[in-house]
Amino acid sequence: MSPDELVYLAVLAATIPVGFLFRYLSPPVKQGASLLLGLSVAIATCQIHTLHSLVTVIGTWIIVKTSWRSAPTISLAWTFLYLLFFRLVTWFGLPPPTPFANAIQLLLTLKMVSLANEIHSFHLEKKNEVSSFSKSPVIGGLSQEPSLYDILSYSYCYVGIMTGPFFRFQTYMDWLRQPSPLSLPGWSPCLQRLKLVPLYGALFLAVNSVFPLAYVRAEDFLERHFFFRLFYMVAVFFVFRMRFYAAWCGAEAGCISAGLGCYPEGAMSKPGGGPTVKYSPDPSTAVVYDFRTIQNIDCYNTDFCVKVRHGLRYWNMTVQWWLHHYIYPNAPFKSYTLRAGWTMLISAYWHGLHVGYYLSFLTIPLCIAAESAMEASVRARLGPRGQSAFDWVHWFLKMRAYDYMCMGFVLLRADDTVSYWTSIYFVMHVVAVACIVLGRLLKGARREGKRAGAKDGDEAETREELREKRD
Repeated sequence: MSPDELVYLAVLAATIPVGFLFRYLSPPVKQGASLLLGLSVAIATCQIHTLHSLVTVIGTWIIVKTSWRSAPTISLAWTFLYLLFFRLVTWFGLPPPTPFANAIQLLLTLKMVSLANEIHSFHLEKKNEVSSFSKSPVIGGLSQEPSLYDILSYSYCYVGIMTGPFFRFQTYMDWLRQPSPLSLPGWSPCLQRLKLVPLYGALFLAVNSVFPLAYVRAEDFLERHFFFRLFYMVAVFFVFRMRFYAAWCGAEAGCISAGLGCYPEGAMSKPGGGPTVKYSPDPSTAVVYDFRTIQNIDCYNTDFCVKVRHGLRYWNMTVQWWLHHYIYPNAPFKSYTLRAGWTMLISAYWHGLHVGYYLSFLTIPLCIAAESAMEASVRARLGPRGQSAFDWVHWFLKMRAYDYMCMGFVLLRADDTVSYWTSIYFVMHVVAVACIVLGRLLKGARREGKRAGAKDGDEAETREELREKRD
């Protein structure tokens, strides 16, 4: 492991016992202590580069104080433009930021955009209350506009400051105001989340030692057999998954130990967003709690869900919620595929400026279009056994698609990514295009056939397309 990875590991490990101590603190002390601890971690790991995050926070505070109506749009432009400056600071003669500063800046960008939207919603609801003379409750809405101190304490809260997960400002305030944090579940869900982390870590170290990423760039790699080169992406994505499974499960354990994101199951919380319904527990029954709000990874479903689009839902789940609520609805397109492409483009930009990110993320809409075409033209016409077989093939191709796209994500450089994809003849791009063409040919052939006999099938296909749009 690199020195940076060891620092990340140390920070993750420390947050778990510290979280249990925070349950003993009163709300004002908890707020000040979480700010002081998080800011200390930022300064210790980022040094002078901590100023980047501070400028981002102060700029967002000025925006929401100046014009709450335009705050969502302006804050998105401000944070994303500053992210560009942050990544190009060497052009201005400034020292390059540390990897830790980059991690903090990424999460802070999500927080500031979300905060601006929450404040915007607060003011809208306040206006509605005045005009209607009645309260219109909002799930997870703010009760008052946050002060600069509130915003700073949210921004630099030690929980997940470098590793995530993302959580809204309201989730943070709910954490501070928990009436009896010591009565909330802690040890059991924390240990449950950590139980497989040693296995993930061991698999990461073992497989990475046998299949190092650097070998892909070696001159003799292209001399190896085609199937060896093809299998290498499977091993690389496996290492990639194990690394993040261990890190994100550890980060979630840090949230759980502190009680952050703990809500009753009846609130039907969503990762990143928090409660989705108003929940009034029955006084005669015991309340069951969960930590869905801070769940960032579903390891099982990431590996075993069938569709490419569903794989996105179970990976980096809190960030996916952010993209779904703040980027996807505002895409300048109506088509699902184009909206997905726009969202993936923004996601690539958020991750960084390396071309490999864009090559990988912009392959996702192609894969989604391919699976939609085949499901509409083939799967919808099959019986139960046929659909089961189709799903197994679909799952296999989904995993290979993610293996393929992962190479761009880890190789980063355009020449390295294209070189590897060329060495395996752009196999997944070819398969995706072939599926789209075949799906359209089969669809066209049916339409040229018996119209009466195809009517029910067309209706089934339409229902399938509508369901996919809802997905």
